[in-house]
Amino acid sequence: MTNTPGIVITGGSGKMGQMLIKSVLASDKCRLVGVLERAGHDWVGQDIGTAMGGTAVGVMVTDDALEVFAKAQAVIDFTAPAATVGFAGLAAQARAVHVIGTTGLSDTDLKAINAASHHAVIVRAGNMSLGVNLLVQLTKKVAAALDADFDIEIIEAHHNQKVDAPSGTALMLGEAAAEGRGVVLADVSDSGRDGITGARKRGDIGFSAIRGGDIVGEHDVMFAAAGERIVLRHIATDRAIFARGALKAALWGQDKSPGEYDMVDVLGL
Repeated sequence: MTNTPGIVITGGSGKMGQMLIKSVLASDKCRLVGVLERAGHDWVGQDIGTAMGGTAVGVMVTDDALEVFAKAQAVIDFTAPAATVGFAGLAAQARAVHVIGTTGLSDTDLKAINAASHHAVIVRAGNMSLGVNLLVQLTKKVAAALDADFDIEIIEAHHNQKVDAPSGTALMLGEAAAEGRGVVLADVSDSGRDGITGARKRGDIGFSAIRGGDIVGEHDVMFAAAGERIVLRHIATDRAIFARGALKAALWGQDKSPGEYDMVDVLGL
């Protein structure tokens, strides 16, 4: 076990953080070497096992990213944009694989992350699941096969605590549809419709976001023309699928050259 990659989980108290911790602890292909939380959090200084309501596992929660990253071969990060940008620089210093599942990243954030990828492996995806990444590839193929007589709408649903919209996965699907059509998403994106908006513009890619309850994640890509519709759908019912994908990415990146990758690379799609 001591020769297996050491993994650090950021934002350990969150739903995804705890799911990731459980996945790493259950794996025989890696080991948990650190859990990071923000300064002042109640869990800082506690054993992560007892903090999560179980037995001690010998890993203490810390707020010192630099110290804990130095012990890691990979960092798995589902936090917030500002935190993720900072972690990217520190992970690059440590030459640790940085797996990023954080969504809501701005263009400025993405530039900073790309700069860090010149020194270390970064795997970034709006969604880590196999099914969603297959859906992305299908969306690209269908969009390429159909002309603008088919309107494209992306409908996503998530739990009521999600803070960004459209979701990172919806944007992945939008980018795939735009690439299939040979256009730039920013030029054709249509979201946040409200009031008297006028008729839909031919060739636009629309987004709709639903928030409610404990929905893990649902995404539909609808191609609608006169008299017919094609709907591609993915429904996630368990966050464990994202944790498994993130862990696969962390292990996949161990022998790769510095650069920015995505789950299509990891899964070989």
